[in-house]
Amino acid sequence: MSRPAAYSSFVPAAVLCVSVCRAMTQTRFEAVLFDLGGVVLGSPLHAIADYERELGIPENFVNRVVASTAPHGGWARLERGELTMEEFYVAFEADCRDSGHALSAREMMNRMNAATKPRDVMLEAISRLRGAGLRTAAVTNNWVVPKELADENPAGESVLGEMFDVFVESSVEGLRKPDPAIYELTCTRLGVSPDNCVFLDDIGSNLKSARAMGIETIKVVTPHDALRELEQLVELDLLGAA
Repeated sequence: MSRPAAYSSFVPAAVLCVSVCRAMTQTRFEAVLFDLGGVVLGSPLHAIADYERELGIPENFVNRVVASTAPHGGWARLERGELTMEEFYVAFEADCRDSGHALSAREMMNRMNAATKPRDVMLEAISRLRGAGLRTAAVTNNWVVPKELADENPAGESVLGEMFDVFVESSVEGLRKPDPAIYELTCTRLGVSPDNCVFLDDIGSNLKSARAMGIETIKVVTPHDALRELEQLVELDLLGAA
């Protein structure tokens, strides 16, 4: 899902005072990396699960197709920016048929897009992290959203650029999680070492490869539980009275 280029250079005043703000916390961590869908945004996985139930196909079928066809299947190629959305519909439906069940990739993606609304509690936490002098990055497996889908969800990923110091998109970089190279790229752009970073994602395989290179990881099941864990690591109040 693409974002306006103008967001890439946005740096709030609070982040310009890093040397002062960093004194507010004694944590060793310098940066926090966030997945988007399922972490900062609502989870598209729930929309997929609902669609699977409606079709009467096995639970987690779509996830298994995505995993079993990577890195050459339709989904992986879409996330690396190698396919248009129309090309993806054809390729992924073929992947699903080859795996034993038929679905409409267009309908599935429409439902996923509708589910990805920003979570206010996460946006507030990111603001507090930056206000305390920590750097933030989005690390997302995404795709270029057709205009009709972007128009249906104007509060989705495209509005988030201003929340982060670095915004790393698989569809732009030609890299996708869990490839360690995408985390290395993010750390380089942030100017921090992996062992001074925390990464939040809702998919275990993405966290596993990040953890192997020294990044502290948090699996997001619910936003509040994940932020409580992050609070302990960065020694900041991120939830307030929430």
